[in-house]
Amino acid sequence: MSDLDKIKQLRKSTGAGFKDCNVAIKDSGGDLKKAAEILRVKGISKASKKMSRDAKEGVVALSGDQNKSSVIEVNCETDFVAKTDGFLELANNVAMQIAASNPMAIDESSLSEELIAKEKEIYTDQAKSSGKPDNVVEKIVEGKLKKFKEDNCLVHQSFVKNPDVTIGQLIQEGVSKLGENITINRFVRFALGEQSNN
Repeated sequence: MSDLDKIKQLRKSTGAGFKDCNVAIKDSGGDLKKAAEILRVKGISKASKKMSRDAKEGVVALSGDQNKSSVIEVNCETDFVAKTDGFLELANNVAMQIAASNPMAIDESSLSEELIAKEKEIYTDQAKSSGKPDNVVEKIVEGKLKKFKEDNCLVHQSFVKNPDVTIGQLIQEGVSKLGENITINRFVRFALGEQSNN
């Protein structure tokens, strides 16, 4: 992806100006996630300001087939936005993501401390049994925990329709386009023969 394409995508997801996006892309070494974070830290991202507002309207979206399906509540600030095609498309895309990828939680704060502690223990035992020194074990465990969260937290998962974008970025894009805070309140996934995570 060229720098210009990255700037366009960053503008789309954050609502920031071209110049600010260009600087953020350069400062981040071309990393879109870092660039978005740089804009957020500088307070430039319009999406981050909107994401602090109350979202009490919205829709319940369904996605799936006879083998796996999901039900999700996606919220925004007004009934007007909840009825727009852009919001409904976003809600349906997130519902489809859940049906396809089976996340455990919306974000890290929704993962139980016990689960994280258990995963950390497993990764630590695995790394130590390979004879690595403690400082290396710590880095390995940190990396594996990060990957675990990316795989199992909805907002960190790569979007099934476009793996270059995470669900969190997709939501930020929606906030930027629609001009309102958008949140995922809850979801349930059903799969034939599987036990639900929720």
